[in-house]
Amino acid sequence: MQKSLRARSSHSALLVIAAVTAFFIVVGTILAVLVALAVKDMTGAATAIDDARALNAAGAAVRAFRNNLSATVRDNAVWDDAYRAIASEDAKDWAVENWGTTTEDYPLYDIAIVLTAEREVLISYKKGQEFDPIRYFGATLFEFSEKASKAGQNTVAGFVATPDGTVLVGASAIQPYTATADIPPRFSTLFLAKMLTPEAVAQLDQTFHLGDLRLVSFPNADHLSTPLPGVDGRAISYLEWPSRDPGSKIYQEVRGYLLAAALLLTGFFVAIVVTGSLSARNFKRSAQQAHQRAIHDPLSSLLNRAGFLERLDERLVRKVELDLHFLDLDGFKEVNDAWGHAVGDALIKLVAARIEALLPDDALFARLGGDEFAIAVAKGAVDELSETILRALATPFIIGGRTIEIGVSIGLVSTDATINDPLEFVRRADMALYRAKENGRGQAVAYHGDLDLEREHRTRLEDSLRSAIASASIHPAYQPLVDAETGELKGVEALARWTTETGPISPEVFIPIAERAGLIDELGLHVLSAAIDSVRQWDDITVSVNVSPIQLKNPNFAADVAAVLKAKSFDPGRLTLEITEGVLMSNPEHAKRSIASLKAIGVKFALDDFGCGYASIGALREFGFDRMKIDRSLVTAIDSERGARILAATISLANALNIPVTAEGVETPAQAKVLKLSGCDQLQGYLVGKPMAAVEIEKRFISHVA
Repeated sequence: MQKSLRARSSHSALLVIAAVTAFFIVVGTILAVLVALAVKDMTGAATAIDDARALNAAGAAVRAFRNNLSATVRDNAVWDDAYRAIASEDAKDWAVENWGTTTEDYPLYDIAIVLTAEREVLISYKKGQEFDPIRYFGATLFEFSEKASKAGQNTVAGFVATPDGTVLVGASAIQPYTATADIPPRFSTLFLAKMLTPEAVAQLDQTFHLGDLRLVSFPNADHLSTPLPGVDGRAISYLEWPSRDPGSKIYQEVRGYLLAAALLLTGFFVAIVVTGSLSARNFKRSAQQAHQRAIHDPLSSLLNRAGFLERLDERLVRKVELDLHFLDLDGFKEVNDAWGHAVGDALIKLVAARIEALLPDDALFARLGGDEFAIAVAKGAVDELSETILRALATPFIIGGRTIEIGVSIGLVSTDATINDPLEFVRRADMALYRAKENGRGQAVAYHGDLDLEREHRTRLEDSLRSAIASASIHPAYQPLVDAETGELKGVEALARWTTETGPISPEVFIPIAERAGLIDELGLHVLSAAIDSVRQWDDITVSVNVSPIQLKNPNFAADVAAVLKAKSFDPGRLTLEITEGVLMSNPEHAKRSIASLKAIGVKFALDDFGCGYASIGALREFGFDRMKIDRSLVTAIDSERGARILAATISLANALNIPVTAEGVETPAQAKVLKLSGCDQLQGYLVGKPMAAVEIEKRFISHVA
């Protein structure tokens, strides 16, 4: 019985042990299954998280790539200098110099195309070489152009399939930064494009940590991919890369420990959580880096225009009072022209570093594009910051052993109760900068409300001037030039006169407006033509016409003048073109070519306003002037002994060079007598006669001679 009890007890114990064993086996099995299922789900989740990170990173890469090109296109297209240059006769040369040649090794784009407003190709460069954009892009080129013409100041961007593979294209209308009333109905279009070469794809891969990224026409179902949309939103091609599948790797690393203990299972859960956390953190960091690249200038590492406006808006929303400075480097284009873009880029970096050293830590400092910078600091944080920057940039820069001197013009504005829009804040600073450059550069000008009124007035006056030229409402007046010995009329100087319904407008007002508005060529030829019509019947009387420096910049100037002379059958020997020494100093090569061409057909040239500047004997010889006109400042100074000596020396110099001399501003008989005795052969001034109509010239001089 005891044996039976022991057997029963042993059996019971075995059953308990079996039951406990079975329980633990079942529990262990269930735990193992649950752990396996959990591991499976978690490894899948880890892979999904990493895939999502990779997809988001790839999307961010494509957006950053597209945004960088769009910003570059906008900086180059919405640009006053570009707008004026493309409308000029030198449009092609300017476009080639600023965009075409840079495609050879510029990191931001490989292709540059400019279509005119008539949709004709002005320039087309790829990697520094000209090419046929129509054959390369087909009808897509014109689709981009049409969309860009309707996009305002925005850039139209999209990927395009080409013979070289996929290319990212950005297009924008070439237009002024601030719209004015004379904007044409259709603009020229700037295209900049970046080819997705294997090197470019590899750079994206390295930047966004995707792994084995490649460009394909159609995605592989076993790989991750992101589309590259065209301008219509449809995918042109895809970026594809294999999934890193981190979940499987984690499982392989921990599967040997899963059956060991629950602690290791818990550790595995911790590892999954940590892995997910790290993946999310890496994605967040990648997105932040992409955003940083999108709002910073790649050359100077400063904020770009988009980043500056974003940060400026944040501070304006917080009602932070700010001082905004707009900077434009004086002489930077000359540095680029003389030494190339590499030196220009190095100069931009040095300028940025020198200015940044002057700013407080919380200042917003941006490169808006080209040689333009912007600074926003807390109101009153830095006293006389503009003057400090002016002095700082007056110190020369040393680049590659070259001493480079530049200056800077500054427009500044402070926040007030009327400013809550960053674009309005920027517009005011830009207007002040425009005034600083208009006043002669190398200075700082603060914004004030009159600048808006002046711009509106100037715009209205420009429109009126355009209409006046078109309707031939501007007429020449004639100031006589007489022989100093006999008083006989030798010639007249034609002076443009414009009278509106409100009264006469001074040439000192409308001539500069004509130069800025691109009307000076048309105005100059109109005055020349009208003067010839009046003078042609006056036998041997000559006519003198002033020439603007802007006219001499036009390579067609000489041909246009010759065409007028031929059309009017007017003797070129009776025409004298008067130019100032400023033309010689700013455009010597243009001036020399135009002067030589016109002198070859008999046109004469006079150096105007001699004595008020720095014209040299070398310039008189080199340009072969037929006459020297002494500035009225020398004439009015002859009452003093020193002034008389200077006048005599000047005329003696001209006589030694066999150059006849005309004295301007002669108002008294005493002045006329001294000038005649000093060797001056022609007189001009109120003593002889004020500017008058052609009929008055005929009445006073021509009929008298007859």
